[in-house]
Amino acid sequence: MGEASVTELAKPFDMSMPAISKHLKVLEETGALRREVIGRSHRLSLEPDVLSEAADWMDRQRALWGRLFDVVDEYLKEKEPR
Repeated sequence: MGEASVTELAKPFDMSMPAISKHLKVLEETGALRREVIGRSHRLSLEPDVLSEAADWMDRQRALWGRLFDVVDEYLKEKEPR
């Protein structure tokens, strides 16, 4: 994964710099983003291990909720008038 400046990251988005900064701060607080300050330049990079851990958690949640919805679906099918 490469590094980018805040300005480079903000470029594709139609958001103000303060809004972009708030989003980046949240990612930093979770550990998903690392900031290196060199003078006045801030270089940001993603932390793949943290993102992988988050993706694994989301996969487990998706599987859990999928099973729960299947149970509810089966229950509702059993309760349908015939």
